[in-house]
Amino acid sequence: MLFEYAPPTTPLQVLHQDKDIVVLNKPSGLLSVPGRQEHMKDSLSLRVQAQFPTATVVHRLDMDTSGIIVMALNIEAHRHISMQFEKRYTEKSYIAHLHGAVADEEGEIDLPLILDWPNRPHHMVDHENGKQALTRWKILARGDGFTRVAFYPVTGRTHQLRVHSQAIGHPILGDTLYATEEALKMADRLLLHAEVLTITHPYSKEKMTFSTPAEF
Repeated sequence: MLFEYAPPTTPLQVLHQDKDIVVLNKPSGLLSVPGRQEHMKDSLSLRVQAQFPTATVVHRLDMDTSGIIVMALNIEAHRHISMQFEKRYTEKSYIAHLHGAVADEEGEIDLPLILDWPNRPHHMVDHENGKQALTRWKILARGDGFTRVAFYPVTGRTHQLRVHSQAIGHPILGDTLYATEEALKMADRLLLHAEVLTITHPYSKEKMTFSTPAEF
């Protein structure tokens, strides 16, 4: 059975472009890179490469997550930005709607994560074998049955924000992998958006901050 994949047909949203990098706002529902199956080849990277042939992927967002992605336009920029992500020199913040009423106003989630191999692509908390995963968060607003939060991930594990939200009992609304049935029905997409990204420019060495508001 083929995984149903119907990516949005919206045009590229280029937030910044120079000789070294291109910064984009990825829509929810579009893969960052091509999938293995033929019907899942359409992706942000292929769309960008049609306009910027030398563009290469430095980091990714989940298919259902929207928001900021930076791509490199030459080998040196790719090496430099990849190192920033690896050494955690970048600064990131996300917006999410969590199910229910989160008790505190801010805090952090420090729970190690690992791929749940029999149930992949799911990930899970594993205190013995998991890799360190740290997420800081702050409440922005409280709604009817949900809490709007800002996430500040220190590490960048796969599905980190989604699993950490589930682990504290407040899954992200619209999360097809980790939400409860009620939380899934409260949104028609995953309500997770990469709102702000700060990097050091690979050529000028200046700090650059890019932002784009969430559509929810």
